[in-house]
Amino acid sequence: MASRADLISAAADDAPAADAERASAATPKLRSRKDGAAIPLDDVDRKVLNLMQGSFPIATRPYARVAELGGLEQAEVMSRVSHLLEKRIIRQVTPIFDTRALGYSSMLVAAKVDPEHPHRAAHVINEHPGVSHNYLRNHEFNLWFTIATEPDSKLGLEGTLEVLAREAGAESVRQLPTLKLFKIRMDLEMEGDTKALSSAAEVKEPIELEPQPYDEFDIAVIRALQGDMPVIAEPYAPAAAVLGISQQRLLDHLAGMQERGLLRRVAAILYHRRAGFSANGMGVWNVPDEQIYDIGCRMASVRGISHCYQRPTYEDWPYSVFTMAHGRSKEECDAVLDAIAEQTGIHERATLYSSTEFKKIRLQYFTEDFKNWESQHA
Repeated sequence: MASRADLISAAADDAPAADAERASAATPKLRSRKDGAAIPLDDVDRKVLNLMQGSFPIATRPYARVAELGGLEQAEVMSRVSHLLEKRIIRQVTPIFDTRALGYSSMLVAAKVDPEHPHRAAHVINEHPGVSHNYLRNHEFNLWFTIATEPDSKLGLEGTLEVLAREAGAESVRQLPTLKLFKIRMDLEMEGDTKALSSAAEVKEPIELEPQPYDEFDIAVIRALQGDMPVIAEPYAPAAAVLGISQQRLLDHLAGMQERGLLRRVAAILYHRRAGFSANGMGVWNVPDEQIYDIGCRMASVRGISHCYQRPTYEDWPYSVFTMAHGRSKEECDAVLDAIAEQTGIHERATLYSSTEFKKIRLQYFTEDFKNWESQHA
């Protein structure tokens, strides 16, 4: 794959080599953002957070079901969720739609920007509405972000990256599209220890990424429901009212969207650091081509891994499998990745730690923001 011409040259070609070397060799500083310090949680908080991440149902009264699973009262679950939202431990309770199933083009991008002032480039990149995650990492390619463009984008993904590279003053931009998706599920294990994070669950088949058919009513449902859901006994009811349909019809339609792959789930999304997970390490692995399928499936089964992908390799980048590890410390992330190496026998790897989180949001689909950005920047 090294022959792929995926490096987009832009301004700042004369950036000093010493700067790049410093960026590559820099020791990651696992800083917290404002309000980023971990908040004390009791055992019930942790139980509720686990259930809200993985067991929030598409049902008339979902909090009642969460309470039943946790051996709690509905009122207590709702009270704790409201408190955790107020304390910025839960970022939002929201539907999680599938970007690729909806026909959006997306990829991970690594950019080489001024290591002395990376926030300037990050600000430019963050203005694009399709940029959902943007991190400073300890590598020569120091700015890593995910970006998506709409199905009817005039610029497309390639054209959008050309604009961003130019406006951000990036020396170069490396495209790392998903070749195979083994896992995408961001659940922080709130009750288990390092051993639990390092343990493997059931090995599953890779996830298909092909766009799925949808219609105008699907789009209307997405527009009505996306974003923060209210913490009320029947949180799907307001969206049903906006759509002018019964709540049961909305729930039935959401179940159908889930079957078609348009909706992955509805869940609580957490602020990692506030929830006690101060570190995330992107473990990248040099896996022999003939082993990628098997090894990728096994790596994806590990509890402490939220994302697992196959991505392109280059002459100076032999790593074909990417895994995102989350831990309460850098040492815990290392333990998860060490366990993977022991379990799979793959030992040639690198770990890129994030030192600054510049952006982390859930994409808003079918809004005017994408077209507005293109009209201003194209």
